[in-house]
Amino acid sequence: MIIAIGSDLCNIDRIANSLARFGERFERRVFTEVERAKAARRPFTRAGTYAKRFAAKEAFSKAVGTGFKAGVFMKDIGVVNAHSGAPTLALTGGALARLVAITPEGYEATVHLTMTDDHPFAQAFVVIEARPLAQR
Repeated sequence: MIIAIGSDLCNIDRIANSLARFGERFERRVFTEVERAKAARRPFTRAGTYAKRFAAKEAFSKAVGTGFKAGVFMKDIGVVNAHSGAPTLALTGGALARLVAITPEGYEATVHLTMTDDHPFAQAFVVIEARPLAQR
């Protein structure tokens, strides 16, 4: 069953401006090491790479109903790739705690993520699905 949905649209130029203005301070405050490494390997699309991940963090925070408060921080939400290559989220700290809190007892949460960009916009959708523990 679907227990939450979130989406976000991010302006790539806004992220590029933040990178130009605040540089590494912005990167370290918002993005995980895995995300920063991915962006470093994409020098020509660095801002777009970050913008998609920024949108994913926003979409997750909307899906769990907190935004970036109640202990949910941007760095607690990291975009990673599953073995298949599909993007998904690695959650820690308050983001993981909030996911656990909204997951019904006897269920396990699965986070589905899709991201896209077409300059000047990046977009992400998050769907949180709860599956009964017996359905493994």
